Amino acid sequence: MKILVTGGAGYIGSHTVVELAQAGYEPVIIDDFSNSKESVLDGLRAILGRDVPCYHSDCGDAESLRQVLKQEPDIKGVIHFAAFKAVGESVQKPLAYFHNNVGSLITLLQVMAEFGIENLVFSSSCTVYGIPDALPVTEATPTKPASSPYGRTKQMCEDMVHDVSAAPGNKLHTILLRYFNPIGAHASAKIGELPLGVPNNLVPFITQTAAGIREKLTIFGDTYDTPDGTNIRDYIHVVDLAKAHIVAVQRLLDRKATDTVETFNIGTGHGNSVLEVVKTFEQASGQKLNYIIGPARPGDVPAIYADATKAAEVLGFKTETSLYDSLASSWKWQQTLGK
Repeated sequence: MKILVTGGAGYIGSHTVVELAQAGYEPVIIDDFSNSKESVLDGLRAILGRDVPCYHSDCGDAESLRQVLKQEPDIKGVIHFAAFKAVGESVQKPLAYFHNNVGSLITLLQVMAEFGIENLVFSSSCTVYGIPDALPVTEATPTKPASSPYGRTKQMCEDMVHDVSAAPGNKLHTILLRYFNPIGAHASAKIGELPLGVPNNLVPFITQTAAGIREKLTIFGDTYDTPDGTNIRDYIHVVDLAKAHIVAVQRLLDRKATDTVETFNIGTGHGNSVLEVVKTFEQASGQKLNYIIGPARPGDVPAIYADATKAAEVLGFKTETSLYDSLASSWKWQQTLGK
């Protein structure tokens, strides 16, 4: 059963492709490689023992997307990862984020309707909650004003899906997965987080600092209203996150959803501060990190972590990997990359 994976050569996308293939699906990748490398395809081949169909194309280009779907008939569903995802960068380049993230979903939904594809798993984010009044956040937590243009694009995309689903004659069925903070790498160390240029996420900056690629790690702010003053996030291993997509796809295909749009938090259910991540990495890797405290970044939320009860009760999904093991896998992956 074919599943189109937009952004399938990216960090989360590539791990999800592996889990799809191992669960018996036929993943088909579309990726413009603006934030990924074609070497990821070699990693997928090494893990799966075969090539995965991959189309070097922009899913925001309607005609290009049509050509892919003509060449790959019988696509039964789409997992939509393709998006820009850096909070800080979105503050600097808001138009690029709106054009890419919102525009590509509009195009994708239009073309899906043309080809009669009714199932969508959408890559959303905990940033839709803005700065929450209470923690942990549940799916019923109000979505307050987002703290960044990136967060606003995810809010707009979620709203778009709801509006499309409410339209007369709609056949779209969607599961919105609100991710928390994916970290870690595949156990084989054949694929992992592969940032282009300076990393935007904490863990690759940590591993590159430990490997000597970066002189030091800057922790952005230590005066937040948290126990140690640094940001708190819910860090989920990327393979656990990938497995949530398999469950979501199957739920859509089996028509078990109770509504045309369902929403789930995908996280561990508890938070760790930046300093806790640093200290846990040092334990897991045996490396001492050179880090300094810098100013807080615009757009950063002080603390957020998931209530993962709904995913457990409805999807039967729970995370399996500890923070220690997740960071150990990140370090193993970094060591395969060298300097």
